[in-house]
Amino acid sequence: MENRPGDLRLEMGHVFPAAASEVFEALSEAEWLARWWGPVGFSIPNLTFNARVGARYRIEMQPPSGGPFFLGGELREVLRPLKLSYTFAWEDPDVDDVETLVTLVLRAVVGGGATEVALTQGPFRTEARLALHREGWTDAFEKLERLMTIRA
Repeated sequence: MENRPGDLRLEMGHVFPAAASEVFEALSEAEWLARWWGPVGFSIPNLTFNARVGARYRIEMQPPSGGPFFLGGELREVLRPLKLSYTFAWEDPDVDDVETLVTLVLRAVVGGGATEVALTQGPFRTEARLALHREGWTDAFEKLERLMTIRA
């Protein structure tokens, strides 16, 4: 059975070694986002992110070579420290890019000071764009986990 474009959603989870309040801060505060956002090798020279419903955000991503990429969107839901949701759109998008909705749901892991983050993002137009975002989120979450481990 072939997926229709509206069915292409990224779903993944990651466990971080910190309390939900700390993880939520890392997912929603500009100072933290600048330290972990994006794939390995990318830096964040500039970003605006204010975690309040209706606020617009913009992130500049600098790859190891070439010019920067820009993305932005609007905060849709902010339930500290349980849930964060926002739209995600590339500026000057690829022909296969569409605005997606990112939702991050945080849940304390029983028995030990860790938090699971369940991420959903979509819908995507193509499997290739979904895969690109899966790789980016995987790298970014691994970077964040390392930062949180150092902080602990």
